[in-house]
Amino acid sequence: MSAEPQEEPGPNIRQRRRARALALQTLYETDLTGHLAGEVLQRLCDQLHAQTAAFDYARELVAGVISHVEDIDGHINRFTTAWKADQMPGIDRNLLRIGIFEALYNSTTIPVAVAINEAVELAKLYGTDSSSRLIHGVLGSVVAAQAPDSSTQPGNNE
Repeated sequence: MSAEPQEEPGPNIRQRRRARALALQTLYETDLTGHLAGEVLQRLCDQLHAQTAAFDYARELVAGVISHVEDIDGHINRFTTAWKADQMPGIDRNLLRIGIFEALYNSTTIPVAVAINEAVELAKLYGTDSSSRLIHGVLGSVVAAQAPDSSTQPGNNE
């Protein structure tokens, strides 16, 4: 009797966090140098001996951001006042891109609150002193703008 091949489970919390960091590094390098994202991600994963689940989720994030970058940058431009997406520091821009992708396009997999929190935590690690506030504020505004108007929901008779 042969055993059925088991599906490898999806990435756990630690692997997703590692994947977000890999995606950030990949998108940042791609932004600054024009290197091909797939090659950058593969090199980083090889150098850092990333687990398969982390690599796969990082690849999903990078591909998602790249395929939706115009729409994502439109959201960034709508909710930033000091500068537009192409003028802000590369770390902040790419953290916002990852956070918006996860919150708007991948929210069936990742809860929106988790997407925001993870982007803020990465901003604390890789950004400037003000990055985490910027990331939190913009992501909160983007998510709020996408939510149905709560004043029209049943039971809201304030």
